[in-house]
Amino acid sequence: MKIASVADVKARLSAFLKESEAGPVIVTRNGKAVAVLVAVTDEDELERLILAHSPKFQALLDKSRRQIEETGGIPHDQFWRGVAAASRAKDAKQKRGDRHTKRRA
Repeated sequence: MKIASVADVKARLSAFLKESEAGPVIVTRNGKAVAVLVAVTDEDELERLILAHSPKFQALLDKSRRQIEETGGIPHDQFWRGVAAASRAKDAKQKRGDRHTKRRA
């Protein structure tokens, strides 16, 4: 892990971006950490990073956790039956849309 001042990062941003591939680069101002440069290796990682810092997403997770604690959630097999049903409904809707589009053509 590398530590660098804001002034150093401003002066050599490309070099610090390269260094972030080996590990996080802590950016400091007046000796205190103010940011972290972290390399992103793929889009999934970027999405996880963004979601981890999204107040709306974190609130949704908290609400879901509380609801599961209060109600006990739903059984595993019931959840997957619901997922399968939603997938079938989505597929059927797409097929209806395809037929509708073909008639217009």
